Amino acid sequence: MVWDAWGIPAGHKPLSAQIRALLAQVFGVSGDPVARRDEGDVPLRESVLTPARRDGLAEVVGADNVSVDHHDRLLHAGGKSTPDLLRRRADGPQEAPDAVVFPADHEQVLAVLTYCVEHAIAVVPFGGGTSVVGGVDPVRGRFEAVITLDLRRLETVADIDPVSGTATLGAGLTGPRAEELLAAHGLSLGHFPQSFEFASIGGFAATRSSGQASAGYGRFDDMVQHLKIATPSGTLELGRAPASAAGPDLRELFVGSEGTLGVITEVTLRVHQVPETIAYRAWSFPDFATGATALRSVVQAGAAPTVLRLSDEVETGVNLARSADVGGNPVSGCLAITTFEGTEAHVAARGAEASALLAAAGGTDLGATPAQEWEHGRFAAPYMRDALLDVGVLCETLETATIWSNLDNLKAKVTAALTDSLAGQGTPPLVMCHISHTYPTGASLYFTIIAKQLDDPIAQWHIAKQAVGDAIVAAGGTITHHHAVGTDHRPWMSAEVGDLGVRVLRAVKQELDPAGILNPGKLVP
Repeated sequence: MVWDAWGIPAGHKPLSAQIRALLAQVFGVSGDPVARRDEGDVPLRESVLTPARRDGLAEVVGADNVSVDHHDRLLHAGGKSTPDLLRRRADGPQEAPDAVVFPADHEQVLAVLTYCVEHAIAVVPFGGGTSVVGGVDPVRGRFEAVITLDLRRLETVADIDPVSGTATLGAGLTGPRAEELLAAHGLSLGHFPQSFEFASIGGFAATRSSGQASAGYGRFDDMVQHLKIATPSGTLELGRAPASAAGPDLRELFVGSEGTLGVITEVTLRVHQVPETIAYRAWSFPDFATGATALRSVVQAGAAPTVLRLSDEVETGVNLARSADVGGNPVSGCLAITTFEGTEAHVAARGAEASALLAAAGGTDLGATPAQEWEHGRFAAPYMRDALLDVGVLCETLETATIWSNLDNLKAKVTAALTDSLAGQGTPPLVMCHISHTYPTGASLYFTIIAKQLDDPIAQWHIAKQAVGDAIVAAGGTITHHHAVGTDHRPWMSAEVGDLGVRVLRAVKQELDPAGILNPGKLVP
């Protein structure tokens, strides 16, 4: 990905005249983009890794796989949150790892960790670099030097078992590459988060990623069968069978551990046959509450589609509606998207059952076109965020989850916290929301916030983030549903798991990483 934005250059497009006019009307900005700096003009914090230390790491992974090159350090200077990108565009020296190390396999990862313990070097594991919560920021903590451990070379397919429906994949494989390799065997993982094009298998596991098809295939942690992990205290291989009663499932310590307890190097996952057919259907509901009730009825009846999501009135109006009819039907109220995957018979039966429930709950069938259009553009939203930042408009996202009976309350409290905290700074925001993932007992809420940037947009967002984090906790939501903790959500971990829970995490880290070199400043308070 490019160093100062999301994705690749080909994905970046100028704002349309219509959007620029809307921004001028709502936020009073011209819509004229600010020129970006050339990466060669960006000053980085000087590397403090001595030649002797670089040589020591080179003995482990090879001289060509230890880089202090400006380009490599800049590309590993952090993730892709809005504050990350705003910092990258600001004047002054940028924080960056002192070196980037590219191990080839599990044994090299283990050896790098051993070397870094011996020489007091912090290690930040790095997959695709798509974190939006500070999860791959080069925080050095109490250590003088910090390296980024880029896992891109761990891209093997160790085993495919079509009888059991499993595949063992290297942690460095990206989502598209994994799908390509599996497709050669008629298989698919079916995990398609918005970061899919760039994120890695190891990153999906380390952050408890949840894809857009989670209603049909589950979250990534539901797919994990076996993990291989390198830690400063040694190697762990966890998961021997589909289920076990041999004590607590230790895989759960590492799925979601964000590189703070160990480095996931290999993952065995549940896979499925490439679907025979895919059917698309969109629905309109008069309001968000009606739509949420409809989605709940489908999920609790066991009739959930592969994809099931609902946009609120604001998001429908801004992102999904058209001034003219979409697919021959006017989109008003709240737009819901469904897709159904599987055999022809399964898709027909599941589609009929879900459609009957959605219609009975007040939904209006809009046909296939809006759902197909959503799928066509589902990975493009981060590029729009970058274009907005270029013209002086703040754009950021956050997510949470709760039980169905608390969903309306949580949505209202989060919306109010965002609106009040930003409007109180003189920048009334546009707050959009959708249900992104559903469960029999509850759902996640995904918010997109747009406001005019102030002179210090990082401080502007920090005030809003503090307010909304407190509001989520007070309203009974989780501080994160699938973005993970990183540095951004770490202040609320005590509220999430309790003081005793924090001490348990610290105790586990002490056992696995007694020197504390792994991803300092993330997850564990």
